Amino acid sequence: MPLRTESECPEGNPEGLKLLRDSLKKVQISTNSPTDASHVFVVFGASGDLARKKIYPTLWALYRDSLVPKGTQIFGYARSKLSVSQLREKCVGTVKAKEGEEDLLEQFWAANHYVAGSYDTQRDFELLNQEMVAAERGHANRLFYLALPPSVFKPVTSMLKAACMSPTGWTRVIVEKPFGKDSASSADLSDHLKKLFSEEQLYRIDHYLGKEMVQNLISLRFGNMIFGPTWNRDSIASVTITFKEPFGTQGRGGYFDEFGIIRDVMQNHLLQILCLAAMEKPVTTSPDDIRDEKVKVLKAIPSLSLSSCVLGQYCGDPDSEDPDARLGYLEDPTVPEGSSCPTFAAAVLKINNERWDGVPFMLKCGKALNERKAEVRIQYKDVPGDIFNGGTVRNELVIRVQPNESVYVKVMTKTPGMSFNLQETELDLTYKSRYRDARLPEAYERLILDVFVGSQMHFVRSDELAEAWRIFTPLLHTIEKDKPQPIKYKYGSRGPPEADTLAMKNNFTYTGRYKWTAPVHSPST
Repeated sequence: MPLRTESECPEGNPEGLKLLRDSLKKVQISTNSPTDASHVFVVFGASGDLARKKIYPTLWALYRDSLVPKGTQIFGYARSKLSVSQLREKCVGTVKAKEGEEDLLEQFWAANHYVAGSYDTQRDFELLNQEMVAAERGHANRLFYLALPPSVFKPVTSMLKAACMSPTGWTRVIVEKPFGKDSASSADLSDHLKKLFSEEQLYRIDHYLGKEMVQNLISLRFGNMIFGPTWNRDSIASVTITFKEPFGTQGRGGYFDEFGIIRDVMQNHLLQILCLAAMEKPVTTSPDDIRDEKVKVLKAIPSLSLSSCVLGQYCGDPDSEDPDARLGYLEDPTVPEGSSCPTFAAAVLKINNERWDGVPFMLKCGKALNERKAEVRIQYKDVPGDIFNGGTVRNELVIRVQPNESVYVKVMTKTPGMSFNLQETELDLTYKSRYRDARLPEAYERLILDVFVGSQMHFVRSDELAEAWRIFTPLLHTIEKDKPQPIKYKYGSRGPPEADTLAMKNNFTYTGRYKWTAPVHSPST
């Protein structure tokens, strides 16, 4: 799985931790697990990049802030023959102690173990089981994280089922994307997992579902009367969901070329956000009630065709001072020569139901663009009966997922003075301003805590996965068969201009008159 950032987990603080602990109590799923149960967290693929850059830093942040159950033991498992001290050395740049935390960091690594073994030999998994048993006491719960390439999902899960299930407590398995490459391969993996585990034991992780503002979509929509009556085709002109990265493949183009931007971002992250933006009100906030509504939205979306898309591929900017920006995608030495793999995609989806009939949902994602940004932009229709001589522009509700998590509404207001001159401004909830001293947990922190408490709300269910692949598989097969040449766009640009044309054709109006600026955060006194 390609990694987008290497930011370390931010420091905890009393207010933020209190908010997080209070919320954990509310999502705790009732189990028969006693309060003094022991917990083991196993990282398969412990020697890999994902473990080093994301999982171990996340586990350290949770341990440091006393958010994981007391006494939790962590086991790394991989083919590489390592000791815990060697594993620690690999993580020295990502698992860091701030001043005063040095003793806690020593305790964290003292709770770590490492077992080397193959991914397809039952005897190695039996040895792992023996090590876990030696660290457990009484009622033992086990959590397995598969930070592994898809090629070994099947043997690892088969061995896990045969030798490593908890005999006394619960067993939960986190599976990283990609969940297949198309409908057939995804169904094959799902069928394999169904034979081994119940749906309640499986946690298919999409880290975007762990982001604060993605989770906030449900609260915004269904907790505020101001939005509900206008959240439909009568008032909304279009919905745009955007993901932009300001860097290219950074030497990992060989992996990226196998999947492309549609599989890497659009079919999972952006489609999941679309579901939350478009779904009907669930009966309750229970995980299955929410996921039931997401599936209904997906079933109402016809499969995508190439005619509804714009595909792009970045080329180098020879005038840039950044040496990376001077290199195009095809100049990454790990990318196959002449590859037509898209690094940018824009696609228009339609939802054939009463609420959204005729409203285009545009998904846009790309690498080597002009900024880092992920957002949902709800653009409302023009005001009927304009009395301001064309001075109004469309209202927009923007949910900024990253960076600077916020919600703002673009509205028209009168400028100071004697006339009715209008200008755009915003009603703004920027999290760093409102929750000034509360750090927002990283997405992986939230999701791992969800697994500990047994909440599957922010994980992908098998029927969701099947519907998502149904929508995208025909498009992906067409791209692989016909190999259409992607439109070239310059590194650091907004992407192909054809994407803007596609947006305009689908009822999105861009004026360029106003740009939101994140409020300056001043520390509280």
